[in-house]
Amino acid sequence: MHLNHKNNYKKFLRRIYLVFAGILIVVPFIINAVATPAPDTYESFNKSFTDGVPKDTVPIAVPDTSSGRKDTTIRPVTDSNAVEDSIPVSTDYTGTDSMFVPKLSKDSLDAPITYKAKDSIVLVVPDKRFYFYGTANTKYKKTSLSAERMNYSQSTGIMEATTAQDTSGKPYGRPQLDDNGQAFDSDTLRYNITTQRAKIYNTRSQYGEGFVASEQTKREPDNSIFGFRNGYTTCNLDTPHFQFRAKKIKVIPDKLVISGPANLEIEGVPTPLFIPFAIFPITHGQQSGILMPGYVVNAQKGMGLENGGYYIGLGDNFDLTLRGEIYSYGSWALTASPTYRKRYHYNGGMTLSFANTRFGDPSVKSEFSRSRDFRVTWNHSMDSKARPGVTFGASVNFGTSSYNTFNVYDYASRVNNNLGSSISFSKSWQGKPFNFTSSLTHSQNLSTRDVNISFPSATFTVNTIYPFQPKEMVGRAKWYHKLGIGYNGTINNSVTFKDSVFGKSQMFDALQSGVKHSIPISFSIPVMKNFTLSPGVSYGEYWYTKKTKRTFNRDKRISIDSLGGIDTTYEAGFFAARQASASLSLSTALYGMYQFGKNSKIKAIRHVMRPTISASYTPDLAKNAYYDLYYTRDSQKVRQSYFTSSSVGVPSEGTSGSISFGLDNNLEMKVFSKKDTSANKEKKIKLLDGFGINGSYNLLADSFHLSSFNIYARTNLFDKLNITASGNLDPYVVNARGNRVDRYVWQDGKLSIGRLTNATIAMSTSFQSSDKKSKEKEQEINNIENEQSTDAAFQAQQRQLQQVRKNPGEYVDFDIPWKLDLSYSLSYSKNIIPDSGGVVVSFNQYLSFNGDFSLTPKWKIGVNSGYNFIENKLAYTNVYISRDLHCWQMSINLIPIGTYRQFSITISPKSGILRDLRINRSRTFYDL
Repeated sequence: MHLNHKNNYKKFLRRIYLVFAGILIVVPFIINAVATPAPDTYESFNKSFTDGVPKDTVPIAVPDTSSGRKDTTIRPVTDSNAVEDSIPVSTDYTGTDSMFVPKLSKDSLDAPITYKAKDSIVLVVPDKRFYFYGTANTKYKKTSLSAERMNYSQSTGIMEATTAQDTSGKPYGRPQLDDNGQAFDSDTLRYNITTQRAKIYNTRSQYGEGFVASEQTKREPDNSIFGFRNGYTTCNLDTPHFQFRAKKIKVIPDKLVISGPANLEIEGVPTPLFIPFAIFPITHGQQSGILMPGYVVNAQKGMGLENGGYYIGLGDNFDLTLRGEIYSYGSWALTASPTYRKRYHYNGGMTLSFANTRFGDPSVKSEFSRSRDFRVTWNHSMDSKARPGVTFGASVNFGTSSYNTFNVYDYASRVNNNLGSSISFSKSWQGKPFNFTSSLTHSQNLSTRDVNISFPSATFTVNTIYPFQPKEMVGRAKWYHKLGIGYNGTINNSVTFKDSVFGKSQMFDALQSGVKHSIPISFSIPVMKNFTLSPGVSYGEYWYTKKTKRTFNRDKRISIDSLGGIDTTYEAGFFAARQASASLSLSTALYGMYQFGKNSKIKAIRHVMRPTISASYTPDLAKNAYYDLYYTRDSQKVRQSYFTSSSVGVPSEGTSGSISFGLDNNLEMKVFSKKDTSANKEKKIKLLDGFGINGSYNLLADSFHLSSFNIYARTNLFDKLNITASGNLDPYVVNARGNRVDRYVWQDGKLSIGRLTNATIAMSTSFQSSDKKSKEKEQEINNIENEQSTDAAFQAQQRQLQQVRKNPGEYVDFDIPWKLDLSYSLSYSKNIIPDSGGVVVSFNQYLSFNGDFSLTPKWKIGVNSGYNFIENKLAYTNVYISRDLHCWQMSINLIPIGTYRQFSITISPKSGILRDLRINRSRTFYDL
């Protein structure tokens, strides 16, 4: 394009200036031609402009007069007189002294625009327009725009971005707008940099968990969005599996997506589901709102709505969830779940539940029953760094025994017959030997309905101090330097009762209170290098506030066929008992190794023995604390303490001069390993982590000198099979009534060291697919489960993991193709229980198993169950089937056997924002 010199002189004079040392120099020049540079001349441009004028060197047409005609080829000017900063300003300057302030033109911007293009950039000066070709990108303040083609008009301030087409006619390089963190993907976009308004065509953008696709979108300066012909979905595919189609949508950034009438569309097919309007929250963090209920059908409770309610967000530190259930036959339930948190200090949550369950027809009394139940749970954890030396934690789970029967459906809770609680506080003084702990504990058996509560329970401990040890040791330590003394004081209140008498006088009658003081004195002396001699003396004092006397009542009828029972009476007052002992122990460790030949894969086997022997003397200071308890009509009796149910324990009866012995063993094997990267190519395998026996012999007893033998063993074979076993062997024979006779078992000709009175065996193992990804994920979960920490965030993570374990059907991990967990337990006991009238034998054997496997990458089947070998039947069983539907998930849950049976199918979106848009059908049955 040829420009006339005389017509354009003033125009270019305003556009070119140079300020140096306070002197304005105006350099007029003439631009003869402007042409588009060849693509191979400049690979890319990366410059900055203010209102469309480049700040770097401007390509100027330099005439070539050698041929006698004008050269219109554009070349970059590197001459020292070239213009390096071009801002459209007025030529008038105001100021004092040598200070000059230029006046900007009316169409100038308040911030620079950074731009670049991979192919080329064209500036059309008369039109005040820039053209960008090839992966163009511009940035203005916090707004960035990229596209294959862009053009900018300086006069209007409008930036337009479009796609390009390849040789096959397919578009590519869609415009991408990022406006202060909000992204837009479209095929055509017009953005006014001055007014910050935009018109976008065929765009798709994400707001929180949702995506909005619109044919036309208008963006206002306050960042609000108005869409025409829209679709809202949480599916991240370009062609979503489902969406809500609405003609008009308004988006208030970081707050709401609001639409007019909308229709649910699945796989592009409209459904009969219409809604008059929709509000989708996109606020990050808390937002109060309604929790939609789910429809269920229960054979005993009738049709109902469950888990509906309201969520109340009360700030960053507190929130509250209220939920309720109601059924057509009159049953209802209410639950309040507040949670609280303070970062780097503590967090926790509580659940208060009340349920009124009705069964049958109220007009027919024989068929009607009602159960009023409650349950309280509370979890609190304190960050260990909040107050060094002080810890406070709580894990409370308390309720009526029938609450789980009628109101809890997850597998872990249904098969667990025990509830437990613990609230604890502890403090240690840095640099001092003092420690203080206090706690409240609770245990509850849902089958027997026995409840035990201990509160308050406090312990003050003085760690062992060495009063004769100098602060600075000089020379060799003397034996009395290692003489240590400590103190332990405990106060405890406890009560055991049936849950039906909770809060009544019978519960307080059974309350036991006690105090225990213990003062140990000990020191250790090395003997012959390989032995350690440890003498010690201890004294204990027991204080009680109640004495329990149990007597046999011959006239008491406990059943139709049984006459005679035990009555219990309580005597309040102050009672004391004492215990003192002196001991001397000697211990060492012995090592043995057997080595195999060089060609053997087994290199060696090492055996470690740790024998201990001790002698102790205990005078009879507690003979007044015991009496004879008769428990049968023919005067069978046992010795029992008046303080058997005491919360601080009971000192032992009789004078004792015992020699105790123990032997612990460890067995390891060293084998050849190809996987070992070291030069030895060896690997250690633990055959037995520990196995041993303990016992004692009382020299001063008038009978039954030898105690029972305690045997134990534990191992982890091949790092896969965990085995633990323990038992007690009584060396004395018994008569026909189960009473011990002062005669050893082997004296009757039996090759045995005793009768087995109780034993336990437990085995567990786990198998899963061998792919690397599933192993890493399982290892990560195991590390979280095994780690111990008081950090508040870690404790919250533990509770979330526990929730996943309790509801495997709702939290399916498709990354692990298959998994199987097995555990086996066996327990046996044979003891005299006076309340049961004599010897009671208990034998239990149980196998539990749970696992899942993927039929396909999207289908998974799992089962949790067990088998009771004593009753020869399956235990509570839960079978679930899950299907990954990309943005949705389907789960089928089946409980086929037992007193509680259920079938349910649920289809719901994965996104939390649409979790109430679920389809649920369930059937529940009880055997009352």
